[in-house]
Amino acid sequence: MLLFTLKRLGSGLVLLFVVSIATFFLAHFAISDPTAALLGTSATPAQQAALAEKIGIDQPIMAQFWNWFSGVLHGDFGFSWRNFQPVGEQLALKVPVTLSVVTFATLIIAVVGTAFGVTAGLHPGGWFDRVTKAVSVVLFALPGFWVSLVLITWFAIDLMWFPAVGYVPVDQSFTGWLRSITLPAVSLALGGIVAVAEQLRNAILASNRQDYVRTLRSRGLRQRSITLHLLRNSSPAALTTIALMFVGLLSGSVVVEGIFSLPGLGQLTNQSSQNGDIPMLLGITVISVVFVVIVNLALDLVLAWLNPKARVQ
Repeated sequence: MLLFTLKRLGSGLVLLFVVSIATFFLAHFAISDPTAALLGTSATPAQQAALAEKIGIDQPIMAQFWNWFSGVLHGDFGFSWRNFQPVGEQLALKVPVTLSVVTFATLIIAVVGTAFGVTAGLHPGGWFDRVTKAVSVVLFALPGFWVSLVLITWFAIDLMWFPAVGYVPVDQSFTGWLRSITLPAVSLALGGIVAVAEQLRNAILASNRQDYVRTLRSRGLRQRSITLHLLRNSSPAALTTIALMFVGLLSGSVVVEGIFSLPGLGQLTNQSSQNGDIPMLLGITVISVVFVVIVNLALDLVLAWLNPKARVQ
């Protein structure tokens, strides 16, 4: 198990290294003159040259890369080109916001999606199964931003159960924090619930046709025990979908954070893209890839625990 973990961790670090390098050069080649975006069209050539020297883009591209990469290895993401504040300090303020919403949304997906998938899988063709399929089609067809606006109208404006916009840090008020992330998390989770429920339902139906299930029934095992065996053998499909949903929600939160005015990575990404703030974009990319590596590593370890054969594949 230790060797398996080290291999997965090593592949994650290689992914982080490759993505960081690719993002650095793509960002620099895509934004040929960041000084124009930072200073505006009214800046003089002398002002642009002074800013280029200050932020270090007057150096050769390989020298810029080594300065940035050597800093990242020591936990230093450099300074923002927009406000000249440390990138790491600004990310430390934004990451908890996005991570709170995405984690809560993933928890909703896991709990509700599993409940729906198990119920539909154990009673195929029943009324609940048919309703789940119909709701799945509707939720997949609805735009995410429209769902967010409907949730704001119903639960924030009409019922006044939750705030329409804004974010409350958890250290200020746990209740306020939970209320501020509930609607954004629900709007992110609706599509994922459908995906997890469908994957788990199909996996349970496939497992239910296996010989070991018929053997368990022939021995008079109770349905509750059989259901536990079905869940253990069907869970890899649902777990993989949940992990993919978490990764996808990191990018999907950009729109939701804009609608609910959340000061997270989505808002920061939009601002940095408009201003040509390459160090900030690189910092956001590295942090996002770190989350992806951690989630994939955790998924591999859980799947290896559920299925020992995966450790030697």
